[in-house]
Amino acid sequence: MMSNPHKGRTGVSRIVHAARYSTEGLTNAYRSESAFRQEFWLATVLLPASFWLGRGWVEVSLLLGSVVLVLIVELLNSAVEATVDRISLELHDLSKRAKDYGSAAVMLALVLCAGIWLVAIWNRLNA
Repeated sequence: MMSNPHKGRTGVSRIVHAARYSTEGLTNAYRSESAFRQEFWLATVLLPASFWLGRGWVEVSLLLGSVVLVLIVELLNSAVEATVDRISLELHDLSKRAKDYGSAAVMLALVLCAGIWLVAIWNRLNA
């Protein structure tokens, strides 16, 4: 079995490099993906608001988690799109399907997030 030359780091060195790569990924997503940028700025409002809106740690966790999930799914969608574009820019049914699946995943994450926030707001206003 051939080993991957890029997987040679261990211990603290691996953690430091992984953190750097993650930071670069977030920075690149923010710079190049308008949807991620929009969701990021929405998250800067919603994350602090979740501590006010949530009644107890379970509600706060659901509110926080639903927002972070949208960002995670958007990053994964962007990764799929970048990979498909790296392979080929020509139109192909499988490329379209992969990008559509990623888009659908983002939409479901947004619907879930909106549903959680609407129920929490409803409970807060009717308490």
